[in-house]
Amino acid sequence: MSKVKASFEAAVAASKSLPEKPDNATLLKLYALYKQATDGDVEGKRPGFTDMVGRAKFDAWTAIKGKTGDAAMKEYVALIDSLK
Repeated sequence: MSKVKASFEAAVAASKSLPEKPDNATLLKLYALYKQATDGDVEGKRPGFTDMVGRAKFDAWTAIKGKTGDAAMKEYVALIDSLK
């Protein structure tokens, strides 16, 4: 396992025990970075206007389309570290 992936997995575990819950914008960024790191670019259709949460998640993930998995992992780790 690469050092980046190990750091990412440690950060994912740490994200579950942060001292306080991040604001919604930060949560969306974490979601998008996690999905980009684990699944790559977003696929499929944007959820309809009645699914506000799904739409916000889709938009956040789309905003970082093209970012490499390693870059997304590093950014995720840095963001989690800043929240500790």
